Amino acid sequence: MQPSAGQDLPHTRSRGVHWISTAAALGAVVAAIALVQPADASPGKSAADRRPPATPVAAPDPAAASYPLTCANGAKTDVISKVSGDLDGDGRPETAVVVRCHSETGTPPSGVYVLSAPEAAGGAPRIAVTLVNPQDNRQISDFRLEGRTVRATVLGFSSDSVPQCCPDMSRGYSWEWRDGRYVALPGPAANTV
Repeated sequence: MQPSAGQDLPHTRSRGVHWISTAAALGAVVAAIALVQPADASPGKSAADRRPPATPVAAPDPAAASYPLTCANGAKTDVISKVSGDLDGDGRPETAVVVRCHSETGTPPSGVYVLSAPEAAGGAPRIAVTLVNPQDNRQISDFRLEGRTVRATVLGFSSDSVPQCCPDMSRGYSWEWRDGRYVALPGPAANTV
């Protein structure tokens, strides 16, 4: 075995100039990475975009929105409940609504939607997200807003033989804006839907 030369080799001795040039090169690489974005990168919201509007903005009007419900015999839709507030923290109010097809008898399934401002002034509010799809055959009670959190009790059916008037299952839900989307947070799992 050959003994190691250790500190006697020329390339194992570092000088101040070596460290300064290494630090400068590393700094240049970090600065270049910070300034260059990929071509497909989408810009994040700047501080100016997150500021509340100078004048108060009205919450979206649920009566002016169009909902993706297919109602029997061309029945109109009914807004059963609504709450408004700045749900996503952008300084502009949204409106969360419980909507179902109009019925003189019976209780049709409900949908829960979040409405945001129209894309153009004077336009209809747009559906930002569906929180409860009416196709899931759910009913909604105790619909409310606590801070920026939408809360409700979601009612459902254990089988097709349970009458539509009398849901036999329930579960509390909360919906919060997290990481750029609404997240459903189910409550305890007893008698759940």
